[in-house]
Amino acid sequence: MTELSLPATRKRFDDDAYLTRCDATVVAVLPEGIVLDETVCYARSGGQAGDTGTMTLPDGTAIALAETVYAPGRAAVLHVPADPAAAALGGLAAGTRVTVAIDWSRRHRLMRLHTCLHLLGSLIPVPVTGCSISPDSARIDFDLPESTLDKTELGERLNALIAADSPVRVDRISRAELAAQPELVRTIGAAPPEGMESIRIIEIPGIDRQPCGGTHVARVGEIGPIAIGKIEKKSRTNRRIVVAFASAARAEDAPATAGQNPATRAAA
Repeated sequence: MTELSLPATRKRFDDDAYLTRCDATVVAVLPEGIVLDETVCYARSGGQAGDTGTMTLPDGTAIALAETVYAPGRAAVLHVPADPAAAALGGLAAGTRVTVAIDWSRRHRLMRLHTCLHLLGSLIPVPVTGCSISPDSARIDFDLPESTLDKTELGERLNALIAADSPVRVDRISRAELAAQPELVRTIGAAPPEGMESIRIIEIPGIDRQPCGGTHVARVGEIGPIAIGKIEKKSRTNRRIVVAFASAARAEDAPATAGQNPATRAAA
């Protein structure tokens, strides 16, 4: 990674996961990616894939973004062009005003599956050892030496929680408050980045509450029907559960909830 002191990128997705585009100013153009002062693109972390999308220059040139990741230190966000030469060809430089937009269909699927893993974790009250979320499937690993999980029963319980359509809330607590409630941290070895005093909390009332920096749907009903793909024994103390959208939900992504259709959203 290029050695350079980079300012923190304002992460618009932290406050509004349904915002699909925003205007921004280029901070730096590096071999590893383009740094903006703010962005709607989620940077790969916590098992969730980074966003793809486009960056549009003042002259209308569109640069395809293949990935979004964090720079070392996790303060600045790097937007990685699909074509490494695209930024240079477009004359992109620090100070340029651009419009960055996400691939909404892909992001919404990630939001649905990430929220689904929170529901699934609530049904299996043991520590989590890891997870991975892609646009079409997700997996979560549990510290579970002996598995008595029944795939059919688990799927029915999971889909019942989805059908209940509970709201998903974003809250914040202090680092001291989190330290006083260690049971909120479900993932073994997980800890907020150093220097972060305000911790983002995702809550599905009465079902799940834990620190999480990922993007989530506003109500769990948006997830749609889910199928348990398989339950695997990965080690003596590790069980992996893979989930995907059920066939009825594959044909067409569920629309955003009323009043939150991203097509009607404009950058603030």
